[in-house]
Amino acid sequence: MTAEDYLEGQILLIDKPLKWSSFQAVNKLKYILKRQYDLPKKFKIGHAGTLDPLATGLLIVCTGKFTKRITEIQAQAKEYTGTFTIGATTPSYDLETEIDATFPTEHISSELIQETIKQFLGEIDQKPPVFSAIKKDGKRLYEHARAGEEVEIAFRKTTIHEFEITRIQLPEIDFRVVCSKGTYIRSLAFDFGKALHSGAYLSVLRRTKIGHYSVNDGVSPEDFESALTPN
Repeated sequence: MTAEDYLEGQILLIDKPLKWSSFQAVNKLKYILKRQYDLPKKFKIGHAGTLDPLATGLLIVCTGKFTKRITEIQAQAKEYTGTFTIGATTPSYDLETEIDATFPTEHISSELIQETIKQFLGEIDQKPPVFSAIKKDGKRLYEHARAGEEVEIAFRKTTIHEFEITRIQLPEIDFRVVCSKGTYIRSLAFDFGKALHSGAYLSVLRRTKIGHYSVNDGVSPEDFESALTPN
């Protein structure tokens, strides 16, 4: 690959490590490429869909002229795998914040779990987590949340194409979901716990596909750097 190739446009499939922000991952790649190829300061690079720091998996990074394709790629269906932990909730709906309430789980059976899935298939109304980057009144929702401010969040339409339970070992439930753009898996965890007449939060999340792009074809930022750097 040459400097011209990256300027003309490439789609890079990155397996984002745990605790890295999407911004950090893109910045790391930008630094690697600019150092290796002496690219201009205005070299364009960006990702097609944010992954939270506590999530791992597929981050699609576009370079050069292919940054114009980011919106098109973001619009494609996404596949996730992960774990819901049942019997408790957190304000962020994941492990970013501490448990704020606990709930009974004795009534939860495999049959109830499988029956509850049906409520979430197709088009659903979903409320984004208050700990999210959506803007309201000029501030990110998580800024309101961290300041202890109450904000009214509107429901949004989203579509769950596939929802499969892959393991049940309470309090953990493993899942696989295929969903439309704009779906919050953290909100799905919270709503699923509520539908079970209990509580739940997202304890593990991995993005495995965006459209036909798969994390199986991705590399870590470190492996990407190693492949470019001569021994």
